[in-house]
Amino acid sequence: MNKYLENIPKLPGVYLMRDGIGNIIYIGKAKSLKDRIASYFNADNESKSAAIITSMRKIDYILCASEREALIVERQLINKVKPHFNAMWKDDKSYPYIKFTSNEDFPRLTMTRKKIKDGAKYFGPYPQVYYIKKLVAWLSKLFKIRPCKLEFSEAKLPELKKVKSCLYAHTGICAAPCMGKISSKDYKDKIQSIEMFLNGKFKKLADDWKDEMETLSAQTRYEEAAQIRDRLYALEGMSERVMIEEITQDDIKDSVARADSIKELKQILHLPKMPVIIEGFDNSNIQGTDAVASMVRWTNGLADKKHYRKFKIKTVAGADDFATMREVVFRRYSGIIRRNEQMPDLILIDGGKGQLSAAVSALEELQIKLPIISLAKKNEEIYLPDKDKPIVLSRNSAALRLLQSVRDEAHRFAVTFHRSLRAKRFMGGNENV
Repeated sequence: MNKYLENIPKLPGVYLMRDGIGNIIYIGKAKSLKDRIASYFNADNESKSAAIITSMRKIDYILCASEREALIVERQLINKVKPHFNAMWKDDKSYPYIKFTSNEDFPRLTMTRKKIKDGAKYFGPYPQVYYIKKLVAWLSKLFKIRPCKLEFSEAKLPELKKVKSCLYAHTGICAAPCMGKISSKDYKDKIQSIEMFLNGKFKKLADDWKDEMETLSAQTRYEEAAQIRDRLYALEGMSERVMIEEITQDDIKDSVARADSIKELKQILHLPKMPVIIEGFDNSNIQGTDAVASMVRWTNGLADKKHYRKFKIKTVAGADDFATMREVVFRRYSGIIRRNEQMPDLILIDGGKGQLSAAVSALEELQIKLPIISLAKKNEEIYLPDKDKPIVLSRNSAALRLLQSVRDEAHRFAVTFHRSLRAKRFMGGNENV
């Protein structure tokens, strides 16, 4: 079984277990797919895991960008597929909803495990109770939603003596509708953005708040504008941590496609591990002038732009693609060694056998052994250092599409940098890299 598990990456994702005829019998999430799936094979005979293993014949998995995405994708897939074991154990692990009582004159936000037809709006379910409790508290404070459980309407407020000592009202945490300090219309106007937030429309919400803040500032309503500004700051700090996102079926399909392309690439190239991190290189020059090169990084099948790098060529005179490639690869990985950073799982060179050989010689000088290939654009041929003949894949190959994406992005990035340098030179400017 260890040989079977070695192809599973230690990355966040969702796993789908199938029976002998392909039916999905269980869906789970994991921070590390490899560790979680391995735990099933070490389970006690009386455990739930053992029951799954008895029926399971195949495991599929979906790589996710983060543990947070895995949580959401898991819930969506379970709701859609309703696997046998998930349904059987549902009572053992019920997930909370956020309840928004929009049908009341003065709506509230609460957390509940029961979704009933009572006129309120429900969001979820969400996987982790702790974070949802914090989210409800944060939203209540941000929008000054009443946190109490009092039942009242605009036409029938509670007796003043029962609410006049409320700390929420006196500290400004609540708008105090129970004391008649705000109308139902004004209260609802102030909290109308909550549904947009709970639907994960963070960008739209931030854009709307910016427009509203600018309008208030233009009207010299600075105190109200400052309140919107504070909301924007809070949203910026919170939106990356909350576990509410707009995950569509297309997103799930993309996750599956990324996982398939990475698995196929490992098999085709006989790589020792999944090519989760791919770094691609390309050169750009016109008649040997302003020679530059680029490096782009793909992580989990997606562009990882914070790790992009660009290079001005320092040791090569004229148009020499091979020498240029050697310089850039040497500089990149000597730098990684010096900074003790993570090496890629695969290096992709734009070009043919010559460019690949130049890059390999740089790695050999550094005494680094890393999987490295090149992709020649004319016939989309894949060259390997120890093979005389290139590999030619079907144009429909998921692995080829992944390599093309990396190669084409490296080319785009190099050309863009080259053009910017030429423009600066003609304008009398300079750029040091």
